[in-house]
Formats: sequence, structure tokens, C-alpha cells
Amino acid sequence: MPPDASNTRAKLLDSAARAFARDGVFNASLIEITRQAGQRNRAALSYHFGSRDGILCAVIDRHAPFLASREGELLLVAKGAAGLEPVIEALVRPAAELADSDWRGRCCLLIIAELTGEDRSQYSRELQEVLARTGGNEVFALLTERTPNLTDSLRTERFSLVVMFILRAIADRADVLERQTGHGRPQLEHEPFVANLVAMAAAAMGAPDPLT
Repeated sequence: MPPDASNTRAKLLDSAARAFARDGVFNASLIEITRQAGQRNRAALSYHFGSRDGILCAVIDRHAPFLASREGELLLVAKGAAGLEPVIEALVRPAAELADSDWRGRCCLLIIAELTGEDRSQYSRELQEVLARTGGNEVFALLTERTPNLTDSLRTERFSLVVMFILRAIADRADVLERQTGHGRPQLEHEPFVANLVAMAAAAMGAPDPLT
């Protein structure tokens, strides 16, 4: 890819990451994304990515390998340990590390959190595939083994809510730390924050079925 084209693509990705995280995946203006990337040609986004789904997938795919790799490492540990907390940690720790990396990682977490709250079957195959590459399926499979008291529908509902809670909590904390305005409540250090978030999410996932 020519240097100019590569630079344009990178600027469009950064602009889209900010817009999708701030305005919502389906509400962000593609024209505004193009403008904020410094492109006068309105067809630039379409040329490089084809569509909203195309650039959305590209934004997520920048971080998918890291999330999946770290999750895989932590799942190896979780499979040899008892309980829900080691499994939940395989979701929390990679996301917390990504959030600490830079603003792009935090935007990606907010985007994935929004998409997790919707019906994935309504997404394009391309988007479903890129979301699968971020991980989570093996975590859910192991949680299924360890929550036999829950119905499939209740387990799926809890998992979606837990993932959204985890991702938003991590992204919001990182944003507060970056702004360092001196306002707002004090934030825990990284390790206590991760441990507390894991404990809270595991407790929510493992709560008794309220209908039995």
C-alpha cells in the first residue's frame, strides 16, 4: 500500500474509533468521520473500507489478536483452577491491559461493549467473525460447565450483562486516570481494581437462579 494511502487509512481508523466510542456504533456519522480524518473526498472511507461495517471491523480487528491471545493464556490457568473467578479473569485482565495501552484500546472496549448488548445474529457475517476473533466464546463455554444450575437463557443474559459491565468499567476508569482532572472519586491501583472487578463479576455470574 502506498505511504499516503496507508496514512489515510490510519487516520480514518482513528477518527472512526473515536466516533464509534463517543456517538455509538450505529449513530456515528460516516461523513463526520471522514472530515475529522482530514479527508475532503467523501468517498475516502468507502474506498478504503467499503462500508460502516468494513471500517467498524477494521477498528476492532486492530486489537482482536491481543485480546484473544491474552485470553487464551489465562484460560489455560483457569482450566486448572476451580471456581468462576479464574474464568472471569480471562475476560477482565486482557481488557484492563488494553485500556492501559492507549486511547485506541479504550475506544475499542466501549465499541465491543455496545455490540455485546445487541443481538449478534442481526450483524453481518463479517462483523460476527471479527467479534469472535476478540475471544469470549471459550470463556462462555467454560462458564457453562461451571454454572450447571443456570438455564441457558439466564446464563446468556448474565454473560452479556457481565461483559458490558466489565468493559465499560475498565474503559471509564482508564479515561478518568488519563484526564487526571482531580475531580471524581479516587481510583484503585491496577491490580486491586482487576481483583475487585473479577470478584464482582464472578459473584454476579454465579448468583442463584431467582426463579427457582
